Amino acid sequence: MKKTKKTRPAESERAATKSRRAFMRQAALGGAGVTAAFGTGRVAAAAEEDVKPITVPVEFEKAEAASLPEVDFPMTGAQVFARACKEEGVKALFCCPGNYGVIHAIGDTGIPTYSGRHEGSMCHAADAFCRATGEVAATSGTEGPGFTDMIGAISAANSARSPVLVLASNKTIFAEDTEQGIQDQYQQPLTEGIKKYGKRLINPSRTWEYAGYAFRQLKSGVPKPVHLDFPAEIARARFADATDVEFFYDKTRYRTDARPHPDPAAIDRAVELLRNAERPIIVSSNGVFYSRAWAALRQLAERAHIPVVESGAMKGQFPADHELSADAAPQAMMSADVVLLVGQYCMPTLGEFAFGPDARYIRIDPAAEDIGRNLPIDIGIVSDERAGLEALAAAMPRQRHEAWVAEVAAARAAFEAENEEYYRIGSGYTDAVHPAVIGKALADFLHHGDLPADRTTILQGGYGIARYTRRYLRAHRPGQIINGAYQYGAIGPDVGYTVGVAAAVRDGAGAQAGFEGHPVIGITGDGGFGYSGMELETLSKYRLPAVIIVYNNNAWGTWTGQRNNPLAVPVHLFQENLRYDKLGEALGAHGEYVTRPDEMRPALERAYQAALEGSRPAVVNVQAKKEFWLRDQYAPGFLGKIEPGLMSYYH
Repeated sequence: MKKTKKTRPAESERAATKSRRAFMRQAALGGAGVTAAFGTGRVAAAAEEDVKPITVPVEFEKAEAASLPEVDFPMTGAQVFARACKEEGVKALFCCPGNYGVIHAIGDTGIPTYSGRHEGSMCHAADAFCRATGEVAATSGTEGPGFTDMIGAISAANSARSPVLVLASNKTIFAEDTEQGIQDQYQQPLTEGIKKYGKRLINPSRTWEYAGYAFRQLKSGVPKPVHLDFPAEIARARFADATDVEFFYDKTRYRTDARPHPDPAAIDRAVELLRNAERPIIVSSNGVFYSRAWAALRQLAERAHIPVVESGAMKGQFPADHELSADAAPQAMMSADVVLLVGQYCMPTLGEFAFGPDARYIRIDPAAEDIGRNLPIDIGIVSDERAGLEALAAAMPRQRHEAWVAEVAAARAAFEAENEEYYRIGSGYTDAVHPAVIGKALADFLHHGDLPADRTTILQGGYGIARYTRRYLRAHRPGQIINGAYQYGAIGPDVGYTVGVAAAVRDGAGAQAGFEGHPVIGITGDGGFGYSGMELETLSKYRLPAVIIVYNNNAWGTWTGQRNNPLAVPVHLFQENLRYDKLGEALGAHGEYVTRPDEMRPALERAYQAALEGSRPAVVNVQAKKEFWLRDQYAPGFLGKIEPGLMSYYH
């Protein structure tokens, strides 16, 4: 095989330098002040305390200078599988120690490999990478505690329909049922119901064939996780030449890239229903993203003059600033009379979407067996999303729905006015920082300042805080906003998610191509930060620029349920005024502590600049208070949600 250079953190850092410098010329954000706070001051403090500075291990630089090893027969089973991963275009691997033969073999192919602090967080990172790019990412864990740490993350990926390749080591086939060694757990039953396909590999000579099974599932139809177990006999098997490997065919022989196309009769029926509608609307979801159908979506919407609202685990298939965007128009949803659902893999039940009871539904989906589940439909179109949208766009006559589009615009204006009122109220609380202030400050900085509105990729995590930031933040291109919570309520994944998003942007993978080198934004709460906050060290180690916003309200959100019970034990409260920014600094990040509304924007600017200049994370610890969720004391309180659109949380 051809020798190529390894992709390592230092190499990627240098590759991004030119992009960062070009960006700096566009966005002047006060670098001198950042240098004083982030650079010289910290070095001086370290010198005074006689403490060595935090540094990236020299091994990274040595690895970056090395060439990839020659990988050809004779090969181990792990190398055979790694070769399949490379040829199938796996874009990243996120792992922790364990399953060494497999993860080292994958790393040796040049697939970017990231090792973190916790298997669950690394699985979340792989999930977020998929959501941000539309590509396959792998994650790895060790049988037993390591793998069980990943279960919640696999469930989250399954609910989000992410094509995550889950790899796990397994006890030897020889030692099965003996309780020999520390690995004594059969893993496949643990992922029943939260994967698309799973297999414990048992025949070394069929390793390439097993890879074919996995990638057929990952690359075809509706994506979901695939879980493979590698007993030692598989990973360590040795093959002298290709004749020792069964079913050793090129990927074009064991799977197809062909996609289902719609029945012309179904397209004709859908066109007729849409033509006769007065208030049609398109719901664009995950499938539009994974099929790269955003151009066809826009063509159909503009040709037929139909508003578009988004749902799903990622946003931006339709630009938020387009006149036909209904993402920020929740009041208009009830008026829609015909709803076209495209790529809506996680189907709502009746009443979960904010459409009226008389609305009629068209659904485009590649899985015929899922059409009609949960929500009764009028027309079902079995098709790849892009093919279905292209067929509809070609068949639809040009139309105008002036009154309906004006109604959507009015609803959008009312929503924005409501946001401004929330911000006005929130700004009046000066003893802490209200979530509306965070949302407005972020939106003004990212979308209405010196940065291009489509520049920064955002991971929207947290529970309560996301109900505010989702109202203010906008997606202007595919994959610009990745929703953390989506159908499955994973606890605290957000910094892990940010690792995956930052890696995707750093490498310019999939939909993130063209945005390399720019910091990303991750949003979390203080409860969630406790679960994956140590991954700040992972971000620092790999020089991944990210700004982590921590909404610090001194409590889990469920504290509000105790407010009318004076005898309740305060089981969901934290110590107040904790310094998550200082923890970030101790892990190699830049830290900011915000205690007043007027401090929010300057802190964001310094943190963003520090992440950009140092290519490392920054933590903005925003001091709020638990009482902000109480509507009777601090309006507007804990907000509800409306789906689909900006506020969608589960679909």
